[in-house]
Amino acid sequence: MTEEVDKVEAADNSEKKEKTDNKFEQEYSEKGFWDKIKNYARVAGESVLEPALRLFYAAQDDDTPAWAKSVVYAALGYFITPLDAIPDLTPLAGYSDDLGVLVAAVAAIAAHIKVEHKEKARETMGRWFNRD
Repeated sequence: MTEEVDKVEAADNSEKKEKTDNKFEQEYSEKGFWDKIKNYARVAGESVLEPALRLFYAAQDDDTPAWAKSVVYAALGYFITPLDAIPDLTPLAGYSDDLGVLVAAVAAIAAHIKVEHKEKARETMGRWFNRD
C-alpha cells in the first residue's frame, strides 16, 4: 500500500514539476489573455484570435482534462508573452509564430474542443469584427 501511495505522490510531484517548468504556462493569466486580445485584436487578426478563443473556452470547461488545459495555458501563455520567437510588433510576420503555436495546441486537444466552444468563439469574433 505504501509503495502505491509513493508512486501516486511521485506522479503528482512529477506532473506539478512539468507544469511549473513550462515558462509560457506560467506566463498565462486570464487578465493577460483579455488584455492582449483587447489591445491587439485588429493587428493580430481573426485567423489568430479564433483559435485562441476556442482554446480559452475549452479550458474554461470542467470536462476538459488537466493535461489538455495545460496545453491550452502554455499556448495562450506564449500568445500573450510579448517577447517570443518573432516579436508581435514585427510587420506582417509578428503573429505567425503565435498562430503556429495556437494551431498546434488546437490539433493536440481537438477531441476536447466542443461544438459549443467553437460557436462561442465565432459569436465573440462576430461581435468584435461586426460580422452578421
